[in-house]
Amino acid sequence: MEQTGRFTPSRAVSVEEQLMIFLFVVSHGASNRDAQETWKRSGSTISKYFGTVLEAIFNMSGEYIRPPNMNNVHHTIRYNNRFFPYFQGYVGAIDGTHVSTCVGGARADKFRGRKGDTTWNILAACDFDLKFTYMLSGWEGSAHDARVLEHAISEPLNSFPFPPPGKYYLVDSGYANRGCFLAPYRGTNYRIRDRRRLGGDRKKEQFNY
Repeated sequence: MEQTGRFTPSRAVSVEEQLMIFLFVVSHGASNRDAQETWKRSGSTISKYFGTVLEAIFNMSGEYIRPPNMNNVHHTIRYNNRFFPYFQGYVGAIDGTHVSTCVGGARADKFRGRKGDTTWNILAACDFDLKFTYMLSGWEGSAHDARVLEHAISEPLNSFPFPPPGKYYLVDSGYANRGCFLAPYRGTNYRIRDRRRLGGDRKKEQFNY
């Protein structure tokens, strides 16, 4: 990061220490005061370099989180009879994930998810290699996954990577089955072994499985 000019050392704080301060805070959920005591730095210094590293990492996101070549069929699909030709149009999977956050006062209720914790709802897409290909942050934990996706695809500034015709993302039953998003049948088992116990539509279960 220093070699690419993302950020530079100061007279008192090296690049390595800046990065370690940042990692200490995010990995331990540490407060500014905790970081002051650990690194023997002032609160303003902790805030300054935390922000510096955060901005540098954000600016690097485009180098690591980027869409795959959607015109190719992934080799794991192409050479596996379980997946091919049924999923030859697959370009990735989309789901929401919740990241904990601290929010106080009247705003907290907007951030409370189904489990009662305050979180951000992050939309993420990944490919068959489990590499992230798209992410959208900024939605409160109370927001439904489908609402976050709708915002991602309807706002041009979000730069959502739409697949070409005939290609699609796999999504869970919390999303609508439409366009380039392929969802499982709702109210149907995901596991074939549950069929004997619960009954159901064999074709739909096979599809979901």
